Amino acid sequence: MKLDENTSTHTHDDCCSAKADVPVKHHNHSHDHDHDHGDHSHGSDGDSGILKSRWMLWLSLVILSVFLVLTYIAKVGIPRPAEIAMMLVAYVLAGNKTVALAFRKATRGDFFNEFTLMTIATFGAFYIGEFSEGVAVMIFYEIGELFQDIAVSRSKRSIKALLDIRPDVVTVLREGKPLQIAPEAVRPGEKILVKVGEKVALDGEMCSPSGIFNTAALTGEPKPQLIEKGEKVLAGMIAIEKSVEIEVKALFKDSKLSRILEMVQEASARKAPTQLLISRLARIYTPVVFLLALLIIAIPALFVADYNFDQWLYRGMVFLVIACPCALTISIPLGYFGGIGLASRNGILVKGANFLDIITKIDTVVSDKTGTLTKGVFKVQKVESVIEKTDLIRLTASLESYSTHPVAKAVVESAGEITLAKPTDVEEITGHGLTGKVEGLPVLAGNIKLLEKHSVGYPAELASLVETIVIIAVDNQYAGYFLIADEIKEDAAAAISDLKSLGITTIMLSGDKEAVVKKVAGDLGITESYGGLLPEDKVRIVQELKDQGKRIAFVGDGVNDAPVIALADAGIAMGALGSDATIETADIVIQNDQPSRIASAVRIGKITKSVVYQNISLAMGVKVAVMALGAGGVATLWEAVFADVGVALLAILNAYRIQGKKIESE
Repeated sequence: MKLDENTSTHTHDDCCSAKADVPVKHHNHSHDHDHDHGDHSHGSDGDSGILKSRWMLWLSLVILSVFLVLTYIAKVGIPRPAEIAMMLVAYVLAGNKTVALAFRKATRGDFFNEFTLMTIATFGAFYIGEFSEGVAVMIFYEIGELFQDIAVSRSKRSIKALLDIRPDVVTVLREGKPLQIAPEAVRPGEKILVKVGEKVALDGEMCSPSGIFNTAALTGEPKPQLIEKGEKVLAGMIAIEKSVEIEVKALFKDSKLSRILEMVQEASARKAPTQLLISRLARIYTPVVFLLALLIIAIPALFVADYNFDQWLYRGMVFLVIACPCALTISIPLGYFGGIGLASRNGILVKGANFLDIITKIDTVVSDKTGTLTKGVFKVQKVESVIEKTDLIRLTASLESYSTHPVAKAVVESAGEITLAKPTDVEEITGHGLTGKVEGLPVLAGNIKLLEKHSVGYPAELASLVETIVIIAVDNQYAGYFLIADEIKEDAAAAISDLKSLGITTIMLSGDKEAVVKKVAGDLGITESYGGLLPEDKVRIVQELKDQGKRIAFVGDGVNDAPVIALADAGIAMGALGSDATIETADIVIQNDQPSRIASAVRIGKITKSVVYQNISLAMGVKVAVMALGAGGVATLWEAVFADVGVALLAILNAYRIQGKKIESE
């Protein structure tokens, strides 16, 4: 799945169809465009490789420049045969592949394409004796194509960098000896060695005591992450402090990195509605342009008394050159591709250009609570004690160490460095809590029902607390309580505020109890929230909102969120800890789990859409104006080709601006 380094980013096939794809994924089957127009490569050589591959173009430009200098500046009279010879050499050097493709396509019944358009226009110029203008049209057309290649190459780099993060080999430890093999050959249960600076090739579990990793490839965040023994390590992370051993838990094809690479490669296949519309119009546009050019040449013969065929043929050629739709059909997909790249650099995986359009129309974000706006991890938020607090923590944590319940784990973690005792006579009462003895003292740790069952009194205000609490009794006397809650993510409140500034309403849905959901919603500034929901309830609520005409983006992370993510207009998954089903179903994946990136995705979509529409207006406006001038005999072939190449370059530069954008809150 690694991007083929010999894959051209711009196939230079029919400008009215193939260019709009701007493919990422390389297919090995045969195409009509069985060349790379200049044999340029967008692999490791980058822009310099593209430039070097066009040496014939540069030579033809030198020949034309020498001719123009001698003729118009030095006023040297070049014999007509010498002029024709120079121009023919320059023309063959610059346009040999374009002319060959035009004839090849014509033999297959495809007459309406940019190659035929340029061939007819330049042959027509030669026919009427305008040799230098015909050569100039071909040369500057090729220069325009060259800049398109470079622009597409640059716009793909951020995504190609992601595609290149997969290691080609991995060091596996077999019988205590390191052996370098392909990642695909490593099986779950084997241990791999990752040295400093190396990328982790497969998902696994940390075997070394600890390690620090750069997770930017997966999250978009350069901040180092400490991972300790027993914790999950994901493919794509880079060891940055010391070598570590990792036990592999999944095959390479099942790793989170592989799924990300697959989704990136498939993203370009999903076109935005604007791209699809332009592609459909281009199939009509090109034959219409040919027909109009013929009419410009032929109709005046019926009405103009001193009709001159060469004069009107020239006007038709000017019309054909300026009508070339390349600026339009390349700059639009280039704009969307730039948007996908910008999103990738901000830790947002957009699975297709169409979703950049969809996200701009969203007016309501419906969000899950746990794991989306909160961290999904129970933490002790407060300890209230009527005895010595250290004693309360030690006794409670010692008893809770018997249990594997998430709440019990949170209590044990809160003990920190406190030395725990071994509990005895421990009994776990389902739905109530734990009883047992710690340091010889009878200890109860559970909910109100547990204390009532053992006739232990407790403060009445405990019944009004909405968070999860563990109430403690020591020697049948109330001793205090632990307040445990899921932590709200650091940027969650800012994310809600940011969405509101964009005119987007946030609604929270959760399977947690209503009181907890309302409190979290209040803390975040969310005015509408619903708790105690099953997956089918979430689907029902989102469907009701859609029936009201709302454009919905649903944000979630759990497997239970997959159905509603599929139903929403735009499904957004939290990718770092999200379930596989949810990530696969979602249209957009937030790779670092930060809810603030939802607003960033909306802004990136709006920036992309704005640039695309600017390019459409620019290309159509200039082309219509110059086509009218050409048909009226005002514009020359020189002006036509400069206008065509100029519009293409302006559109490309405008699309390329997306790459340098910084996404900030308004």
